[in-house]
Amino acid sequence: MRSKLNFLINTSLKKKIKSKWFLIANIIIAAILIIIINIDSIVTLFGGDFNSKNKIYVIDETNSIYDSFKESLNYYETSIYGQNNEKFESILSDKSIDELKTILEEKENSSLIIYIYYDEFNKITSKLISLSTIDAYDYQLINEALTISANQYIMNSIGLTEEQYEKLNSGVEIKREILKDDLTSEEENVEMIMTTVFPIIILPFFMLTIFLVQFIGSEVNDEKSTKSMEIIISNVSPKTHFAAKIISNNLFIFGQLILIILYVVIAMLIRKFVGGDLITNGVASQIGMSFKTLTSGIASYKFVIVVILSIILMILTFIAYSLIAGILASMTTNVEDYQHVQTPIVITLLLGYYLSIIAGMFKGALFIKILSFVPLISAILSPSLLVLGQIGIIEVIISIIIMLFTIYLLVKYGLRIYKVGILNYSSSDLWKKMFKSLKNK
Repeated sequence: MRSKLNFLINTSLKKKIKSKWFLIANIIIAAILIIIINIDSIVTLFGGDFNSKNKIYVIDETNSIYDSFKESLNYYETSIYGQNNEKFESILSDKSIDELKTILEEKENSSLIIYIYYDEFNKITSKLISLSTIDAYDYQLINEALTISANQYIMNSIGLTEEQYEKLNSGVEIKREILKDDLTSEEENVEMIMTTVFPIIILPFFMLTIFLVQFIGSEVNDEKSTKSMEIIISNVSPKTHFAAKIISNNLFIFGQLILIILYVVIAMLIRKFVGGDLITNGVASQIGMSFKTLTSGIASYKFVIVVILSIILMILTFIAYSLIAGILASMTTNVEDYQHVQTPIVITLLLGYYLSIIAGMFKGALFIKILSFVPLISAILSPSLLVLGQIGIIEVIISIIIMLFTIYLLVKYGLRIYKVGILNYSSSDLWKKMFKSLKNK
């Protein structure tokens, strides 16, 4: 049985890998990734400008911190982005805050305002004002420059008494004010996390699941339409044939994922040798910076656990979707029929996809937590909620257990449908035949 299973798996994999579709699709995927990661260099080549700087208007009521802040900001930017790739231009302004806010709202939407002043406790404080949210890594960079500048000012202006030492180590507090949509700093952080997690994890998972469902359906219906299914089943059991389809297609999808990662590495190497430093403006730097920001507030051991649990849940969900696809494909006679019966799969995927986008809007609502346990969408929704802090590791483990039980039910009852369906060549009363086959042992 094992040799027959291995033969079917190898045959299925070779058929996909040697197809022209596989070659063309991977050339397109590689080209798209290279273009996206090097988009700033490409646009610059055709006359675009990715090196324009955002203005930071500084109101310094201490009359002593601005010069140090400008120097510190320039130092950090040069260290991170490289020479001549700084993102900000700091300007000491004599305008009022209201005047600068008007400039942001009417003319310079991407500019920032920093207001440095003494609070009621005679402590140096600052307020960072923007029209909308800003990148969390930029916020951290500005915070670092302000802290260093304030500490230098304290050291230069007073001696190190005990009280002054406490001031020195207290740093500078940054209060946030966002002019647009009344967003809070917590919502700003949520937005940053979702713009990171969504494209890096959720979208590839969604696309690969769609591919997996399509591959299984096409392969099973191709064997049925060419009548080769009868020859195969006369030599192997339906159970072995079913297992071969699930294993081979999942292996192919995982292999495709590895290739995509390889294409990203190649694209970043091209950026290194053609476009300059990896950590400059562009998609590559944003991914790296967002990842650093994402992990900065999570203990390293906890982050590893989060990644491992998310990967396990996604793998189990791949298997569950492939089981459902195989079961539905067995009951159809051609690709057109399969397109109709796979509608529930696509709807379920889209539901999880869109819920993961708007997950941050629910702010811990009970119903979104309950949905994170629902099989088939938990792999998309749970990692997002976990990163957002709306659920914990225990809830993800529960989702994994539920997925394992779901896979058990799909194997136990789905095999009954598969045994009947693979030799079924009639499209009439499809769902009736499926429910009838569930009663057979």
